[in-house]
Amino acid sequence: MTSQERLAVIKDCKERSIAGTIPFPEVVRRLHAAGVERYHVDLTRDETTYYLSCGESHVLATGVLRDPIAESFDVAAVEGAVRASQRGEIIFPEFLRRIMAAGCVGYFTQITGSRVQYVGRTGDLHVEPFLPAKT
Repeated sequence: MTSQERLAVIKDCKERSIAGTIPFPEVVRRLHAAGVERYHVDLTRDETTYYLSCGESHVLATGVLRDPIAESFDVAAVEGAVRASQRGEIIFPEFLRRIMAAGCVGYFTQITGSRVQYVGRTGDLHVEPFLPAKT
């Protein structure tokens, strides 16, 4: 896969996530197949950085965030947003709004490690495991 093809997969996953037309497990599967090892969603900067096993990285604006991030980190609210997303009750933009309201400033999705690490303003951390990507 060329660099342009990898970037096209990343952009497609981002756009479909925002539209709510692709579930998280499919995003993980497609990104893994394109060589993405992990990605960092920076809610303060409203951007996502994708890190590939070949050494490339790509930064894309999320383009959906307008809400402030709460001061304190509420793990139960983060977990609630994750569960609502898993049940298909909310789509990605609402998920982001909810975790921001829970004090999350960003998160790392470790595709190769099958976990997401949610981070609060003062370094609080909550880890959510997920099933490994199948390619």
